[in-house]
Amino acid sequence: MVSVSGALEGQDEVDRIVAAWGRERPDLDPRPLHVFSRVSRLSRRLDLARRRAFTDHELEGWEFDVLSALRRAGEPYELTAGRLLNETLVSSGTMTNRIDRMVAHGLVVRAGGPTDRRVVLVRLTPLGKAKVDAAMADLLETEQRLLAELEPAEAEQLTDLLRRLLLPLDR
Repeated sequence: MVSVSGALEGQDEVDRIVAAWGRERPDLDPRPLHVFSRVSRLSRRLDLARRRAFTDHELEGWEFDVLSALRRAGEPYELTAGRLLNETLVSSGTMTNRIDRMVAHGLVVRAGGPTDRRVVLVRLTPLGKAKVDAAMADLLETEQRLLAELEPAEAEQLTDLLRRLLLPLDR
């Protein structure tokens, strides 16, 4: 089988899907499927790996998102509720509910702002920090194993290419 780049390699499921579309709809150019179907399949597999990493540490995916935003903020591991909204792309009602649940589980605490008590700060607890650190370590170990199939230069090239595709979408 000759790939899109012309290299000889084994066929995967996406190659079979693209060939079938080429056969059934010769009026269409199915070449984008070579990229985006693989990205989609990889995304689903990564979601499953992430769920396992989170579940192993008794976290939901959304909890990991909030905890990791707080952890990335650095000492004292706190952000305003508004900043967490921007970091996690959820509505204010959803964020309030999530913070309430995480407070109940001992993962975060609420505090008033140092100069304005109307500002709500959300701070990582030692338990929240331990859980997010452990889940992140497991997740990165899994993702490192997946990337081991690529040479370092290939991984860097893939990073650059994916960034070029994502930047216009993120704007």
